[in-house]
Amino acid sequence: MAALKVNNSMTTSSLLLVVLLALWAAPLAVVAGDPDILTDYIVPATANPANITGAFFAYSGLRGALAAQAPENFTVAKASMAEFPALNGQSVSYAVLSYGPGSINPTHTHPRASELLLVLDGALSVGFVDTAGKLFTQDLAAGDVFVFPKGTVHWQCNTGTQPAKALSAFGSAAAGLVSLPATLFGASDIDDVVLAKSFKTDVATIQKLKAGLAPPPKKP
Repeated sequence: MAALKVNNSMTTSSLLLVVLLALWAAPLAVVAGDPDILTDYIVPATANPANITGAFFAYSGLRGALAAQAPENFTVAKASMAEFPALNGQSVSYAVLSYGPGSINPTHTHPRASELLLVLDGALSVGFVDTAGKLFTQDLAAGDVFVFPKGTVHWQCNTGTQPAKALSAFGSAAAGLVSLPATLFGASDIDDVVLAKSFKTDVATIQKLKAGLAPPPKKP
């Protein structure tokens, strides 16, 4: 497998530690689901029901993501309730996932939905960890489908030299996303001592992980 591209400020051992610690310390997030509705669909409070047409149930926001070449890094384009209000109450949503060579969709969970991933182009290596701590991995090619059970920690990576693209369907209009690296070591303000004790390591290691995952400074 080709090596994944990582931030130059992180060593290979630090990256490995991020993955191992995240998998070891990642119980399921609080799992919820979309409530049932008593109408066919939900009209936004700001809309007049008499003016609803077929256009309300159509969304063109994924056209660009499907047509564009995969970028260098991983990107996602969503069609969730936030982008497509007609999904409110329908318990479904989509996302187009684009992977440059060597890029990764890091370990994360969707607390409100399972995910059904269809590889459109290229190849992906994917995996998830169940509540018993068992690891499931699979290599996928174009046309293959893989399901990530609701709330489980999972990821996808493009370990090849060609771009890849996938379409994900979710069993929620707002599946939610908890990125483990970002939540634990990225933008969060969790105290270094708390993290060090949680992962049975030292503060210096935690600070090194945080430095490697910190967003780059904005250019003036």
